[in-house]
Amino acid sequence: MSQTSTERLRDYLAQLPPRSQALLMREFERAIDRGEETTVATFVLEQLRKIVRGADADDEARPRTDNPTRLLFRPLEPFLVEGSVSVREGQIRRASLLPVWQWLAREGAPDLARQFEAALSRGPENGTSPEIEAAARKLQLATAEGLLAVVASGADDRRALSRIGPPDVIEDLPSIACVLQVREAVDTLSSRVPSYMRVFNEAQIEAVIAALNVPSLQTPQLLPFALSLVMQRLAAPWQIIRLAIRMAASDDEIRVASTPYGIVVTIALHDLYCLAATLRADIKRGRFGEVTEHLKTLHDSVRGLRTELDLRNDSTWGRRLASIRADISSALQSEIDSVPGRVRRLLRQRTDKDIAAGAPINSADVDETTALIEFVAVCRTYASELAINEVTMRTYSDLQHYVEQSTEALVQALRGSEGKGRAYRQAQVAAAIRFCDVLFGADYASLMSRAAENAVTGERKSSRAG
Repeated sequence: MSQTSTERLRDYLAQLPPRSQALLMREFERAIDRGEETTVATFVLEQLRKIVRGADADDEARPRTDNPTRLLFRPLEPFLVEGSVSVREGQIRRASLLPVWQWLAREGAPDLARQFEAALSRGPENGTSPEIEAAARKLQLATAEGLLAVVASGADDRRALSRIGPPDVIEDLPSIACVLQVREAVDTLSSRVPSYMRVFNEAQIEAVIAALNVPSLQTPQLLPFALSLVMQRLAAPWQIIRLAIRMAASDDEIRVASTPYGIVVTIALHDLYCLAATLRADIKRGRFGEVTEHLKTLHDSVRGLRTELDLRNDSTWGRRLASIRADISSALQSEIDSVPGRVRRLLRQRTDKDIAAGAPINSADVDETTALIEFVAVCRTYASELAINEVTMRTYSDLQHYVEQSTEALVQALRGSEGKGRAYRQAQVAAAIRFCDVLFGADYASLMSRAAENAVTGERKSSRAG
């Protein structure tokens, strides 16, 4: 895009109402999250961000911390979620922050917003100084007070809420206000909780309970955020349920649910659902790089919830967990069932007349099928808790039987193969050996590779001798 075109785009975007600018930013962020065509989205998003924070067109190197929105809402950072993901208690959409800042600058607290920006412009590049901190804290408290007042009056005056943003932004306003009000308590909690807890054991549970024992953090509005902060420090976030079990002095779900800390079970189930959705999306798009880690986390989480909590099948939590397991099982089973067919299509024996001259085997197909076989192998490890035991064991056994027989048959076929068929069969054997490496290990794959080499070289020697 030429400079003139860029300037025209920026002029157009600058003329849009603040609400339209915020809506555009959210939609472009969601498009990038979905993996759609990102070149245009990234470019327009960059221009929008410059307009919103009042940056010069040529100021490409401006420090990220000069963004007043980011500095003002820094206490919210641990609780922000990106894109269009489902939000639970203890989370805030990042996309909601810009409309709130625009409302502050426009009518919420314009004088304090200008003071904050002035302090920021005079401050160091890292965005921290006593003057900036004081101005930020004053504006944070004014933001909390103003948002709570608008929310309280919203039942009678919906227009006041709509001036801030659309429904999903309005939904986040009470959470933003509550966290900003008790920023000091959240900061203290963050400093008292260990930065990383590999296993949430009894000693650490006692330490976290002591750190949470602050009146301002025990309210129904703030406790989910405090618990979310603790979860982020856990190597296995599902272990947060141990806190609720400890507070209830029981693993019975009714007693756990009766305590304020019972919310952690709902949070753990929500995060488990989101991870299952991520797994389904990765499988659908053929992104198997993260699948192993996702499967392990899902397996451990399901097992932990099932073994450490006494869940009833007909309870809300029990039905929720059963539904998540069923969704995971359905997504995995559908993909597992497709693997044998893909393998047969690649390794099927063909006569010479069925092989077109120069017929290739698509290397991308071989790579993807190899990844799928590895996927089935990984599923075997976690099959029982994810309700895919039968289909996984059956498919893996079928793959082993078929690949072993097909590889040996293809190697034998190489001995008498010539002309256009030989190159194709050599490609088939190469694919089969890769599959053998996954299914039987490197030693067997190496053995079959040597057998294939001998089949080709032996045939050549025989031809020369003749």
